[in-house]
Amino acid sequence: MSEPFQRTLAPFYCPYCGEETLRPAAQPTGAWHCDSCLRIFELHFHGVSTYRESEAATW
Repeated sequence: MSEPFQRTLAPFYCPYCGEETLRPAAQPTGAWHCDSCLRIFELHFHGVSTYRESEAATW
């Protein structure tokens, strides 16, 4: 079976420190390295919701 299609998302800033000093990390594949806070992170798109949040909380 083939692997699902994955698109690499490019972040505009680090989600931890907010700096824009990002570059692709060597490992893991698709990860980003922040030169400011030295964190390595990945971005994932999980899908589109089938309901609106306002409709979900109707008690």
